[in-house]
Amino acid sequence: MTKRWSPKRTVTLRRIRVMTCVVALVLASCLTFALTARKSVALDVNGDTRYLTTYATTVSGLLREQHVDVKTHDVVKNTGDGTLVDNDVVTVKSAYQTTITIDGQQMPFWTVAESADQLLDFFEQNEVAASRVRVDITNVYNQLTGGMVINTDGPVTVIADGKTSVAPNGKLPAASILDAKGITLGKDDRVSVQKEDSKTILRVQRVTYGDETQTVVIPYTTRTVQDDSLEPGTSRVSMAGENGEKQITYRVTYVDGVPETKTKTDEVVTKAALDEVVTVGPEKVEVPSDGDGGNGGGDDDGTKDGADDGTGAGADTPGEQPSDGPSDEPTHEPTAEPTQAPEPTQTPTQEPEPTQTPTQTPTQQPKPTQQPTQQPKPTQQPTQQPKPTQQPTQQPQQPSAPAENCRLCRPSAAAAQAYAAGAAAQYGWTGQNWSDLVKLWNRESGWRWNAENPYSGAYGIPQSLPGNKMAAFGSNWKHDAAVQIDWGLSYISGCYGSPMKAWEHSERVGWY
Repeated sequence: MTKRWSPKRTVTLRRIRVMTCVVALVLASCLTFALTARKSVALDVNGDTRYLTTYATTVSGLLREQHVDVKTHDVVKNTGDGTLVDNDVVTVKSAYQTTITIDGQQMPFWTVAESADQLLDFFEQNEVAASRVRVDITNVYNQLTGGMVINTDGPVTVIADGKTSVAPNGKLPAASILDAKGITLGKDDRVSVQKEDSKTILRVQRVTYGDETQTVVIPYTTRTVQDDSLEPGTSRVSMAGENGEKQITYRVTYVDGVPETKTKTDEVVTKAALDEVVTVGPEKVEVPSDGDGGNGGGDDDGTKDGADDGTGAGADTPGEQPSDGPSDEPTHEPTAEPTQAPEPTQTPTQEPEPTQTPTQTPTQQPKPTQQPTQQPKPTQQPTQQPKPTQQPTQQPQQPSAPAENCRLCRPSAAAAQAYAAGAAAQYGWTGQNWSDLVKLWNRESGWRWNAENPYSGAYGIPQSLPGNKMAAFGSNWKHDAAVQIDWGLSYISGCYGSPMKAWEHSERVGWY
């Protein structure tokens, strides 16, 4: 019996076919993903290599999957461009901190070098003169720095106490080489490694201390005192000044017998300075002539200019005085012409005005008299002027605030590039990669530690956006070029794989 056709049966068959196609497509996709996403990679962690398979698509995903703890300054690199591909090799090297000196500037440096010689080679590979760089080993018995192998490729030249010798086995830490040479280190002695002409030099510098005393002159000051017995405008030295002395004791640091630094430890005044005393006479007083500006508005007789004051009391004709009114004084004056003789006696008695005028003038002149007595202000000003002299001594201390946690603090562009040369070589970035890194950060910041984009806020040598991203590599990221460079190299490694790829991206879109 044949099956009868119906619309319901047709719809059901169609749904079955659609579901079958979907399932087949999903299975095909899963199979394709399993075949393509599954990768065989090699993971090298500090020389320990493991071969494994993974479905991770990024290097960071692989490290999380394998429970590899990566710290901020550790170097992670792979043969790809940041993404994980089949047959990729991922290398992880744990960094430790040592101390290097570049052009005389000492700074901590995070490195993955297996020997001091290799660390120097990092700088040399990017054409930084090896003589400019020195590896400082502060404690030769420390496992991270002093325990560093000196030279894995050959002998080491040892210089200590003015003698030079050769250690044939450079694959030893500094402590072993020095012990083999019978060289005993003092507590503060310095050990460093540097290259001179293709030779690896292990140098010991003896540090000793001594006290040094210096006698310093204390200059005397000058005081000015007024003496009314002197002629106005004159002066004389009534007491000669005498310089004092003080002894300053310094603690001097000697490196191989040569003074390097000295610090003041004590200061004692052995002879006090005696002030120089200068006495000066009062200022000259100009005597007013013919009523021009005299005190009281009159001359010595008190009558010549009296008509000008408008009082009527100074009229020349005594007969005019009664017309002023029934005042008692004018009535007594005309009636007692013979008694006008007392007027001269009264006039002198009234003449204290002019006599008081000159006497008051000098007595009131303490104003200028006090001025010279107050004139020690100018003489005290030089003694108070250490304020400007203190400013230059305090100013160099102000930049030291960020320098507390600063490894490469506010450097020149050349010093920043010298540091980056060694740090980049640790990633294997030499040759064209180094050239592209120089060009990239020339474009971004000109290698200036304080470069800031006013529009976006990007900051520092690598132009981190925002700048506080770099805080993971150091709290003083605003001033420390080492923090900025370390962060920038890590960023390029994680996002682009190499400076060449980052430069290509910057050329294409204008940023990286």
